[in-house]
Amino acid sequence: MNIIDRYIIKKYLSTFVFTVGIFIVVIVVFDVSEKLDDFLKNKAPMSRVFLEYYAMGSIPFFLNMLTPLINFIAVIFFTSKMADQTEVVPILSGGMSFNRFLRPYMISAGLIFAFTLVSNIWIIPYTNKIKVNFENVYVKPQKVSGSTMSTHMQIDSNTYVYIDNFDTRRNIGYKFSMEKFQGDQLTEKLIAERITWDSVATKWKIEDYTVRTIDGLSEKMDKGTSRDTTLDMLPRDFEVYDNVFTAMDTDELNDRISKEETRGTGMMTDLLLEKYKRYIGPFSAFILTLMGVSLSSKKVRGGIGLSLGIGIALSFTFLVLVQFSTMFSLKGGLPPLIAILIPNVLFLTLAFWLKYKAPK
Repeated sequence: MNIIDRYIIKKYLSTFVFTVGIFIVVIVVFDVSEKLDDFLKNKAPMSRVFLEYYAMGSIPFFLNMLTPLINFIAVIFFTSKMADQTEVVPILSGGMSFNRFLRPYMISAGLIFAFTLVSNIWIIPYTNKIKVNFENVYVKPQKVSGSTMSTHMQIDSNTYVYIDNFDTRRNIGYKFSMEKFQGDQLTEKLIAERITWDSVATKWKIEDYTVRTIDGLSEKMDKGTSRDTTLDMLPRDFEVYDNVFTAMDTDELNDRISKEETRGTGMMTDLLLEKYKRYIGPFSAFILTLMGVSLSSKKVRGGIGLSLGIGIALSFTFLVLVQFSTMFSLKGGLPPLIAILIPNVLFLTLAFWLKYKAPK
């Protein structure tokens, strides 16, 4: 790397960190003003609010979500400032191609990409768990105090279960039934008034049950008051509070996806969206960096303000497009992978067009 490369990398990363600091202050101020009534109503300790909820939960969550916007604004801000101070023209006029000029930007974007990817896989799920657990107690406690109604689940290739009402506080299900098939033929059906999770024995306890066993033309009926059984389901499979999947680590998320392929409880789209976001989202660092440099490397009459305004508008357009494609996947049947790729592919196309139009 030459002096220019080191200068651009230093400017890039320092502006990025400075922009992150500004966003942290704005996020905390607005979020506190919105949730202050909830904190006071649910008697949240102020030390836990700032040290646990914000420092270890909300700030990492919002920064991870807004990293594309922060990165884009940082690139446009210092590049347009370089162009306004006539620093870009001598660099390009001195024989450096635009592709070579992009190298330090891409090195910096690579660092942000690596940090974001590592955070998405190992750090953000942990901080999201802290955030979600805190919100379920001090912000929206009613989210975990209810029950899950009418749950159908396939727990293996031959076994189907149904629970009419599952109490997520006491881990008790009511009106439980389980059907076992061999091919297309029903071989056993169990109906119970109640099923309870035993956290000590890590087993399910079935109470007031009736078992109907079918063997060809013969049938057998058994009744009982209580019996223990092992089923491939856990109480957490019935949790329905907001952002539950964002709080899963990568191994847990992959395990849930594997089980969902068999069970078919209707959560596959949410699970796949969360998985693809973690791996594909960080690539936006390269896309928005290319777009930002191409957009702001030319000195314009409007100065820094014009480039910065366009950059902010495009950043919010990118975030809105991400949300729209996500909703189309959740509500409209758009494949999750396509939904995650659409914003990146569209903005990558725009980035290459801007690069083509950029000064050479």
